[in-house]
Amino acid sequence: MDNRQAIGSWLSGPRAAAEEMGADFGHRGKRLGLPEHGPGSVAPLGRRFGAVFIDWALCLLIAYGLFARGDQQAAGNWALGIFLVLSVLTVGTIGCTPGKRVLGLRVVSENGGRLAFGRVIVRSVLLCLVIPALVWDRDGRGLHDRLARAVQVRI
Repeated sequence: MDNRQAIGSWLSGPRAAAEEMGADFGHRGKRLGLPEHGPGSVAPLGRRFGAVFIDWALCLLIAYGLFARGDQQAAGNWALGIFLVLSVLTVGTIGCTPGKRVLGLRVVSENGGRLAFGRVIVRSVLLCLVIPALVWDRDGRGLHDRLARAVQVRI
């Protein structure tokens, strides 16, 4: 192996180096038994971020209009609490938040069924902490989804 190849694999990361050596990781969601494309496949990151943005904007609007009385700092604090309640209630009952529904996404358990209410609470609290949502596995699931044994899929 020449130095350029070694440097290239170092810059590309461990996944690229493993794939170069013959490892087959498959598509996102393959380990979970999910299809590669279409309904039931792992939701793309862009749609998931878009759904969180829609949900956060809705929560800010509710907080600003009902609780903050014009105080932007208070609106941000109230919005986080509203986001937690919105996430627990909507994911716990219908499996998706308003933003996820608009963008055609749903949260399900790893086996494809409805997510148990206790797991919905764990997932929602971790999502509000933000950092667990930014740590992903090779299936594209955030740590909050992994710990709750959940996966976000296309409808």
